[in-house]
Amino acid sequence: MKVAYFSPMPPERSGIADYSALLLPELERRVDVAVVRRRKKKPPRGTDICLYQVGNNPDAHGWIVEALRRTPGVVVLHDFVLHHLVAGLTIGRRDGHSYLAAMEREGGVVGRLLGHAVLDKRIPPLWENRPEDFHLAGEVLDLATGLIVHSHYVAGRARAAGYGGPIWQIPHPAWVAPSVVPEDVSGAPLFGAFGNLNATKRVPQLLEAFARVRTAHPGARLLLVGATSPGFDLDRRLQRLGLDSDGLIREGYVDEARLWSLMAACDAIVSLRAPTMGETSGTAIRALALGKPLVVSDVGWFSELPDDVALKVAVDTREADTLTAALELLATRVDVRAAMGAAALALAASGHSVERVADLYAAALEESAGGSAVSDAVLGEIAAAAAEVGIEPGAANAGEIARRLAEVELGR
Repeated sequence: MKVAYFSPMPPERSGIADYSALLLPELERRVDVAVVRRRKKKPPRGTDICLYQVGNNPDAHGWIVEALRRTPGVVVLHDFVLHHLVAGLTIGRRDGHSYLAAMEREGGVVGRLLGHAVLDKRIPPLWENRPEDFHLAGEVLDLATGLIVHSHYVAGRARAAGYGGPIWQIPHPAWVAPSVVPEDVSGAPLFGAFGNLNATKRVPQLLEAFARVRTAHPGARLLLVGATSPGFDLDRRLQRLGLDSDGLIREGYVDEARLWSLMAACDAIVSLRAPTMGETSGTAIRALALGKPLVVSDVGWFSELPDDVALKVAVDTREADTLTAALELLATRVDVRAAMGAAALALAASGHSVERVADLYAAALEESAGGSAVSDAVLGEIAAAAAEVGIEPGAANAGEIARRLAEVELGR
C-alpha cells in the first residue's frame, strides 16, 4: 500500500508540522509513504490512498484542501471548526461568493445574511468572535473518504454534521521527552501556560485565579510563554491584579528546545481554552510526556483526559473560583502533584505512544484502501475465534463482542 501524505512539515511554525515530524518515521516502518511537497496538487503515481492532515490555518493547509478537492482521501481532522481555514480560502482570495455559499450551507438564509454583513464590514469577522457557531467543515467532510480524529468529541460533531463515512479515533502521539536541563526558573510552585495569550485561552481567568493563590503562597510564580494576541491588553490586566515580575515571568515565542526546557521547569501545566474548536493540545501532550500535572478546561478533547492526570475546570460563572481551587490544591499537595505526574507518564507511554498510534494509522489506511474486504476479513477472524472457544450466537458474551465491534464501527 502506497500512501500519499499531505501535511505542513518543519520548519513551518505549525503544531501539525511537529505532529507529522513525530509520526512519519514510525508510519514509514509500516506502510510505503510518499510525503507530498508543499503546494503540489496531485499524488505521486502508484498511490493507493491519500492522507490529508487538515487544520484551521489557511496558510498551512489551504494547499492541502485544494489537493483534497482533486483527489478525495482520508482526512485527519485536527480541528472540527474550520471557519478560519474557509475564510482564508474564500475571502482571503477575494472570493466572497464562495464564503457566502459556505455560510448558507451551514446556517441557511441567516448564515448567508451574516456572511454579507461580514463582507460589508458591518459586523466583526465571524471566525474571530463566533467560529463555534459556524464550523464550515462541510466541504472537507464531503470530500473525506474516511476521517481520523483524536477525540470522541470531534467524532460526535462529525456525525451530527451528517458525515456517514468511516471514522477512526486515534490518539495524538506523545513525544519521548528529550533529555533537557530544566530552565533555571524559580517558583514554589511554578505554574506554566504555553501558547498565544488571549481570552479564548482563558488568560483573564488564569491571572485572576493565580493572583488569589499567590496571596497564600507568595513563592508561587506563573510562567506565560507565547505571543500576545492583538487587542489583548495583558499589561493592564497585570497592573489591575497587582502581578509584577516577582510573581509572573513572561516569554514570547520560543523554539522547540527551549519549550521543552521551560516546561520541564514547571511543577504543573495549565492548558485552558473555551470555546473549543475540537483541537487537541500539543502542549498538554508534551506535559504528559514530561510527567507534569495538568489543569485544563472541561471541554472537548480535554474533557476526555483521565481524571488522574488532569484537573478539569468547568467553563461557567464560577470558572475563576474552580481554577483557584485547582491551583491551590497543586500548590499545597506535593503528593497530589507526584501522583498525577506518574499517571501522566504512564498514559503517555501507553495510550499515546507513537508506536501504537502508527499501528492504528496503518490499520485505518489498510481498511480504507481495502474497503469492505478488510472489514469482512477481520469479522471473519473474530467469528472463527469465538466459535473455537465455544461462544454461541445470542449468548451474553457474544453480545459484548458485538458491542465492542460497534465501538470501532465494525459490523454496523
